[in-house]
Amino acid sequence: MSEQPLRIIPLGGLGEIGKNMTAIEYDGKIVVVDCGLAFPRDEMLGIDLVLPDVTFLKERQDDLLAFLITHGHEDHFGALPFVLRQVNAPVYASRLTLAFAKSKLDEHGLLKKVDLNEVNADTVLRLGPFTISFVV
Repeated sequence: MSEQPLRIIPLGGLGEIGKNMTAIEYDGKIVVVDCGLAFPRDEMLGIDLVLPDVTFLKERQDDLLAFLITHGHEDHFGALPFVLRQVNAPVYASRLTLAFAKSKLDEHGLLKKVDLNEVNADTVLRLGPFTISFVV
């Protein structure tokens, strides 16, 4: 077992509505839970979407193992086409959530460039030092 600490790094969604995105790092490897966007507030004139800052992920691209999407609301998966242009990693989600994501990725011309993987309640992923199971 590694002596390194588990690090939880909110990249968005902490103290705000939307932009849900959290990197979890252990033993030098990273998985990201959700990849959401936020909609602008009234005072944000001229802004269409608010995206999370993925500088941390761009700097650690080689350590990024996957995006794990919890459900199909825009504030949890809506930033995928924008983020996956900058950092690409496999995406894991339920069938319904993947259907939403596929539509959005197709709209942005990215559907064939992304590794999409369906999970269900029986799925157990082993990604680097992580063992991940799902509640679907």
